[in-house]
Amino acid sequence: MRSYIALVHKDPDSDYGVSFPDFPGCITAGSTLQEAHEMAQEALHFHMAGMLKDGERIPEPSSIEQIRLDPDNSGEVALLVVAPAPSSRTVRVTLTVPEDALAMIDSYAEANGQSRSGLMVAATRQVIQAGR
Repeated sequence: MRSYIALVHKDPDSDYGVSFPDFPGCITAGSTLQEAHEMAQEALHFHMAGMLKDGERIPEPSSIEQIRLDPDNSGEVALLVVAPAPSSRTVRVTLTVPEDALAMIDSYAEANGQSRSGLMVAATRQVIQAGR
């Protein structure tokens, strides 16, 4: 299982921003450090899935030493984010959901820059991991 380094940045009046030096353009944010880490996991998963779909090569993870050599990364906090298994692929499913619950899901997802599917997957993973 591969892991990639994510860098967390926080300005006084902002959420925790997260970026991946190995994946330019893969960014996310969270209002708490925990949420930022969860969002980073989801962002990495979807970014890598998109790269694979487009036939792009997934880079090998950079070491913390390599990342620290870049002066733009000074002062950033590093998080380790587990990459999805290489065999992960998305599958379309049909779910039956109460209308009011679906409205809540869509509202929360939109307010937090997520898709309905992404939110449901992240929430499910969180519940399963909490039960372990």
